[in-house]
Amino acid sequence: MWILRINMTDRSVKFEDVPEKYKYLAGRGLTSQIVYDEVPPLAHPLGPSNKLIFATGIVTGTSAPTSARVSAGGKSPLTGGIKESNAGSPWAHDLAVMRIKALILEGLPEDKKTFWGVHLSWDADAGKPKVDFFDATEYTGKDLYEVAPKLFERFGDRISFAGCGVSGEYGYGNAGIVYNDLAKRPSRYSGRGGLGSVMGSKRVKFIVIDAKGAPGVEIVDKALFDEGRKKMIDAIRSHDITKPKGGLNSFGTAVLINILNEAGGLPTRNFSSGRFEGAAKIAGEAIFETNKQRLGKDLYNHACSPGCIIQCSNTLYDENGKEITSCVEYESDWALGANCGIDDLDAIGEMVQLCNAYGLDTIETGCTIAVAMEAGVIPFGDAKGAIQLLHEMGKGTHLGRILGAGTETAGKVLGVTRIPAVKGQSMPAYEPRAVKGIGVTYATTTMGADHTAGYTIAPEILSVGGKADPLSNEGKAALSRAFQATTAFIDSSGHCLFIAFPILDIASGYQGMIDECNGVLGTKWTADDVLRIGSEILKVERAFNEAAGFTKAHDRMPEFMKREPLPPHNQVFDVPDEVLDAVYAEL
Repeated sequence: MWILRINMTDRSVKFEDVPEKYKYLAGRGLTSQIVYDEVPPLAHPLGPSNKLIFATGIVTGTSAPTSARVSAGGKSPLTGGIKESNAGSPWAHDLAVMRIKALILEGLPEDKKTFWGVHLSWDADAGKPKVDFFDATEYTGKDLYEVAPKLFERFGDRISFAGCGVSGEYGYGNAGIVYNDLAKRPSRYSGRGGLGSVMGSKRVKFIVIDAKGAPGVEIVDKALFDEGRKKMIDAIRSHDITKPKGGLNSFGTAVLINILNEAGGLPTRNFSSGRFEGAAKIAGEAIFETNKQRLGKDLYNHACSPGCIIQCSNTLYDENGKEITSCVEYESDWALGANCGIDDLDAIGEMVQLCNAYGLDTIETGCTIAVAMEAGVIPFGDAKGAIQLLHEMGKGTHLGRILGAGTETAGKVLGVTRIPAVKGQSMPAYEPRAVKGIGVTYATTTMGADHTAGYTIAPEILSVGGKADPLSNEGKAALSRAFQATTAFIDSSGHCLFIAFPILDIASGYQGMIDECNGVLGTKWTADDVLRIGSEILKVERAFNEAAGFTKAHDRMPEFMKREPLPPHNQVFDVPDEVLDAVYAEL
């Protein structure tokens, strides 16, 4: 395997043998370690010293289920700290089978007008990948749905790509990295933290991979890997949330809309309430029934990436049976729906499509629009106005650039006091005053407010992996710490985070994950090593952030959440500071 360095200052390419210290690192563990080792903590995120690292997981590119994941890492333009953003895509699989352990983009070209494409293919004679550059300026300034088909026309149907939209070209704080899905749509994202702008700053528009002839992933102990794979498949296919025609396969991640609304934890109208009267109109069940009425049949969901057996990605169709978008994730549905007071499912679908077209993170975008509504730019519930604001971002107008900078910056410019963000990143779709454990994760994670960093929703709301009272402060530091460490390992394994549901409830599934990793690497890890390795990753990320100027004061919730009671439970975020400080103090 190799570390592939691409320096955009002179478009030089270097293949390096994998250093011993990186031998067992992958995914998030590897991106964060390289950022820590090579990026100055005080570097400007869009300057020449920042780097953008792509690293696949341990089992990515193998036949392990739901494992085609890639981590993108760098210093975040949004938070100013370390960032890892995870995605599932054919591109992740293709990078892994090319035996590229990490792809590092570094340097900046002097020419700021030209955007470049990188084309990777397998050179059978050389026995390694071949790297070519192409002028990609013709693809800039355009809708990604217009551009993506041209890449397949140019390079063939077998390719996959990673890239940035116009938001990355503009340098927005809410710019994601786009990948194609299995149907060639530009719809899979490493969305959070503005890493699309890091890519854009290096004047890289696309990285195209043609993996034809690539040798695949080496597996040290195939028998052990196969044993673990079987355990994992059995666990996924037997758990109510992840099994075929189960919660995720039927209703997608938006199945959580009604669940969180009932729990009083669905942030509504810029986090002013925990319940939305229009929740049932936009929930996963509504998407399923809407499609059934419009298509005349039950429509179950599809996979976002090769080998996914959970298959939670939906497609929304209009009254004429034409696709509006794919897919309407829970976070997108909430951010552009309930959080903006919008209950028009078709309008939400159109906004998701526009975010994909412009390369915008739907969470940050929805939260920013809600803050603009709070400021009176448009009223809550104004779907047409929200769509227009998205176009402002896509066009790069003055207002669009303010909104594209992200929720916290836009809120400050617009004079808003209710700004739901931590470390500069907006909060996802779980109200921390109603679900205290996820609030602890938001406050303390190295990533800025991020539910995927430590998904305590599992025990607090879904009763997965045990049961915890969402309104209680008791034990929440330990709960968040354990979930953050385990998540860091899962993000490094190459599996989708949704394997957490079955492996938390089914012990053999948890062991299956470990067996798969041991089979690929030849290690002898145990369950104790999962927490150990995850904790080591968190310590590295924490050390980078501290060197970048982060202190305990950054591990706090916005002031309004401490003083404004949230209906319907009328709770404030009252977790003591010493509890928040204990999360990392006891790693």
